[in-house]
Formats: sequence, C-alpha cells, structure tokens
Amino acid sequence: MQPKAVSVSKSIAPSPQLKWLMMGMLALAFVLMQTVIAYAKPESLAPLAEKISPSVVNITTSTVVEGRTGPRGIVPDGSPFEDFFREFQDRNNDDQSPPAPRKSSALGSGFVISEDGYVVTNNHVIAGADEITIEFFSGEELVAKVIGTDPNTDIALLKVEAPGALPFVTFGDSNAARVGDWVIAMGNPLGQGFSVSAGIVSARNRALSGTYDDYIQTDAAINRGNSGGPLFNMDGAVIGVNTAILSPNGGSIGIGFSMASNVVTRVVDQLKEFGETRRGWLGVRIQDVTQDVADAMGLAKVTGALITDVPDGPAKDAGLKTGDVIMSFAGVEVEDTRGLVRQVGNSAVGAAVRVTVLRDGKSQTLKVILGRREDAEGESTPGADPEEGVDPEGPETVSILGLTVTLLTDDMREEFDADEATNGLAVVEVDETSEAFEKGLRKGDVITEAGQQSIATISDLEDRVTEARDAGRKSLLLLVRRAGDPRFVAIGIEE
Repeated sequence: MQPKAVSVSKSIAPSPQLKWLMMGMLALAFVLMQTVIAYAKPESLAPLAEKISPSVVNITTSTVVEGRTGPRGIVPDGSPFEDFFREFQDRNNDDQSPPAPRKSSALGSGFVISEDGYVVTNNHVIAGADEITIEFFSGEELVAKVIGTDPNTDIALLKVEAPGALPFVTFGDSNAARVGDWVIAMGNPLGQGFSVSAGIVSARNRALSGTYDDYIQTDAAINRGNSGGPLFNMDGAVIGVNTAILSPNGGSIGIGFSMASNVVTRVVDQLKEFGETRRGWLGVRIQDVTQDVADAMGLAKVTGALITDVPDGPAKDAGLKTGDVIMSFAGVEVEDTRGLVRQVGNSAVGAAVRVTVLRDGKSQTLKVILGRREDAEGESTPGADPEEGVDPEGPETVSILGLTVTLLTDDMREEFDADEATNGLAVVEVDETSEAFEKGLRKGDVITEAGQQSIATISDLEDRVTEARDAGRKSLLLLVRRAGDPRFVAIGIEE
C-alpha cells in the first residue's frame, strides 16, 4: 500500500542572518547588472568613426569679388567718419588704377550619399561660389558642380565625377531619434580638417526661423566650418545636417542644430530629380488657434489652423473662406500652423487633397488640387473684391473695446498702407491700458471683420459686439489687417 502524500505548509520568519544574506545577494546582482550594461556599450567610438569618416568631405569655395574702393582698414563700415576718410583716400588714389578683383575663400563640410558622387551640404556653404572643391578623407580633391539648392531648408546637392566608386553613407530615420540618444558630428571645424565630436540629442523638433524648420538640437561640438557636415547616430546613419549654432561668441557652447534627415531626404530627392524643389501649395494665410480665439469662435478645443486670408489660388478655387478653421489635411489632424505648412509642403504638386474645415460651427470637407509653392512665391496677391455698404454719411469716430476707430477713407489708405480692395474701420488710437493694446493692436490697423462677418460701418462693429454679448460669449473675434497682412485677434467684451 502506497503511503498517502501529505502536504504541510508552514510560515517561517527568516532569521536576521538570512535577511543580510538576501540583501547582499541583491546588491551583488545590481553590481553585476551595471557591469553587464557597461560592457554592452562600446568602449570607444573609434570603430564607428573609422567606418564613416571616408564619406565625410571638406568643402572649399572660392568667389571673385570686386576690389574695395572704400576706406578699408581705417574705420569700420557704417562709421560716421566713413565719408570723410573715403574722400581722403580718393584724393590719394587719383593717380592710381582702380583696385583689382580678388578671390575670397570659405570653408565648410559635407558628406557623400552615393557611390557615383552626390554630396550633401548647406546652401550657405556654397551660395555665390564660383568654384567648389571637395577634399576627401584620403586627401584627394575633386571639383564639384551644383545640382540644386533649397534656401528654405539650407540644403544643397553637389556632384563630383570620380574615377571609381566612392564610399558613402545613408540617411537614417530622424523621427526615431530620442532625446538622450548618443550622436557624433563630423566635419571641418574652423578649417582644422577632419574632426569628430560626440554628444547627445538635446531636443527635437526645434524651429529657428524657417517655414520648414525641423531641427535636432545637440550638445556635440559644432563650430564654424562644421556647416553641412553630418550628424550620425550610433548605427552610422545620418540623422541630421549640421546647420547652425546658438552662441554669443561664434564658438560652440553646446547648443547646435542639425536639420532633421526626414526633411533633408525629401529635398535631396527633388533636387536630384528636378534640380529644384517642388512643394505643394494650398494658397491660404493662416494663424494658430489660441485659447481666446477658440473661446470667441465657440470651439471645443484649441487646435487647427485659422484662415486669415484666401487669395486667388487652389484654396479659393475649392471654396475655402476666411474664418474657416482647418481641422484636418489629407486625413491627418492639424494641430497648429507649423504642422500644416510642413504637411502641405511635403505633398505632391497637383495632388487632390481632402481638407476638413470648421465653418459656422459645422464641419465641411472640401477637395483641393494643390498648386506649386515656388510658382506662387514670386507672384503678387490680389485682394478681394471691394465690399459694398460703405457708410455714405462720412467718417465718425467712436471708442469701443479700447480702440478709437473711424471709417477707412481713401485719404487714409496711403497712410495706413491699405489697398483699394480693403474696407472696414481704421484704428486711429489704442488705449495703452486696454486688452486690445496688450494683444498688439496699434494705430494704423484696419478692422475688416468682426464675429466672422464683414464690417463696413461703425454700427456694424457695434452690432457684432451686441450679438456676441447676447450669445453669452466673453470675447469677439476681429480680423485685423496691418499693411495688408491679416490676422485674427480675440478681444474681451464683458461689460
């Protein structure tokens, strides 16, 4: 007969010695884990640097400039004594021949992206150059030609003819870069030749001053001469093009900016195919939806891009209107104007795109055939047709919402830089203690809409204020034009 199996469970408190033993084992495990992590990291960046260095190049440009005839070296440009010393030099140079043209040189960096010799750098490195020389890591030098440039992103694409296949690097996904990731910058800082510096990604999605800015901020040392050089991740892929630094003295203080590779690749592809960029164009002027604007329009959340003007173009042809809030573009939700501009610019010219707008509290979807931004940038923007209903009784002046306004007259148009198509109320004075002054309204502004309705008389503005108050709103949305440029401003109307 088999004995019965009996299960006995008993709780036994560990002894003090056992507690110390367990704590010691945990501490040992922690130390071992840290050791493993330390050994998992490379002891040196040398293997990576050796692998990618052959694809990084130094760039030297030369430009012929006219000889200087002014008082060079005597007084600084713009000095009040400049004219005096110029006359002094002219008298001494009467019997001399005019100064001969001279060559000016500049240095920068770049990197090879294909074995057949395509090179990426910054536009400002090669802008205006008469000759561009590429120096490779091996010391070999080749003359490069410009394939295309894009000043908007400060990217240029060059080409060299080499006797054989060139070592090159590939672009990585800049969107995958995280704050804190290790990166290395390579280039020709201060003309000192090939140099490597290391750091981390300090921030993402930085905007400086351009429409299509998407910069990676890094503390890897970047100096003059590094412009156009690559920013690598630890896999040896290019995730940025070193473009700018923030510095009070011209040297690196650990705040450098690299244009994100996901922007650069689109530009490079277009420059390679067309020799120029071809960005989509919607044809609207827009501004961000702020909290006070959302309150004035009765919006549920602060999101979207508010249209301030619709000149002739794709948007107008599709039926978009001033005062519409663009909520989505091509199925992607619009968070702000910067995101919308970049998305439109990245879209194909001639593409049919669905744009969802909020108009009078209701959602509408319109189909827009995108134009080409580069074609539109140099064209003038005609205004809308003149509005009817101008007050025939002549101008009167009224103070309302901290503003002193009067009917815009023909005499005021030149003074306020308003075109003939603009009608509304001219701001002739702003109370400096008012919310309107705080929001940036100034003398010379022209109010063309209130509550998303056109205004042609002072009574129109007063009616819009009354209607907004009766509707229980705390602010009124004004469309204000300054020297022709429109923007919406929400002004409080609580009594």
